Amino acid sequence: MPTVSPTSPPQAPPVALEERVRTFLEACEIDRNLSPLTIRQYDHYLNYLLGWLAREQPDVKDLPDLTSEVVRRYKLALARHLNQHTGRPLTRATQTYFLIALRSMLRYWTLQGLEVLAPDRIELGKAPSRSLKFLDPDQLRRLLAAPDVNDPRGLRDRAMLETFFSTGLRLAELAHLDRDHINLKTREFGVIGKGRKPRVVFLSDAATEALARYLETRQDRWKPLFIRMKGKPDLTPGGPGMRMSSRSIERIVGKYVRIAGLGVKATPHTLRHSFATDLLSNGADLRAVQELLGHANLNTTQIYTHVTNPQLRAAHRKFHSGNRD
Repeated sequence: MPTVSPTSPPQAPPVALEERVRTFLEACEIDRNLSPLTIRQYDHYLNYLLGWLAREQPDVKDLPDLTSEVVRRYKLALARHLNQHTGRPLTRATQTYFLIALRSMLRYWTLQGLEVLAPDRIELGKAPSRSLKFLDPDQLRRLLAAPDVNDPRGLRDRAMLETFFSTGLRLAELAHLDRDHINLKTREFGVIGKGRKPRVVFLSDAATEALARYLETRQDRWKPLFIRMKGKPDLTPGGPGMRMSSRSIERIVGKYVRIAGLGVKATPHTLRHSFATDLLSNGADLRAVQELLGHANLNTTQIYTHVTNPQLRAAHRKFHSGNRD
């Protein structure tokens, strides 16, 4: 989570503003059922806003006093802010997170009948385009074959990589899997993704076989699906302390990317991209892929279409001069 610290001593914001933020955060927990992580992020971003208003805009006593001009100055302050540790400015994406939290709070209070600045009047700005990284079939084969399956750790890692590619799970989603989540008979299971949105994911033949071989080696009763294999064992019921951290899983993926000699930097999210690209390249329906990825908006899924569109490939092959004899 990005952090920002004020550069001048904090001043107490008006009680009315603090109450608005507190009530909004409680509503996020009770009514909107947002995840604890999202609520913590909103809390961080909005508390920074409160501090900035107390220092720079003391005339803003309550949310109705928040005008377009005040928001413009706030956006300018975010754009000019330098991290006190690194001396670097906030990225555009981080600035957007602060504004999204503000818009979400204004939208809540609008629904409560409070006359506040319309949330849509706060423009988020255009973030720079990011390149879509995915592995081609040959790279995927090399990566999935990289773990030594004659070793228990290699069996675990092979099962992990196959599960990533078979399901398109996000890193946190895979890290939180328990053994009883997985049904190797039906080859499907449910996950709760971003925004606590439930979806069903499916296991391929290869993922099912890899998970079965890995679980056969497990002689423990620990609940986590993917467990660490060094350090002191967790003797508490269920062994929650044996669960691998997201950072450890990230490092393992990076390790096998190097062993496979892929020549590119690939992460768990690269495997998620590869999952979607593979489905679309082989004729899957865009809306089906949307559901499998857990995207709330189809526009998010459409980023994959330009790299999986066979018409574009055919057009390039037919008309690009470099393809002619």
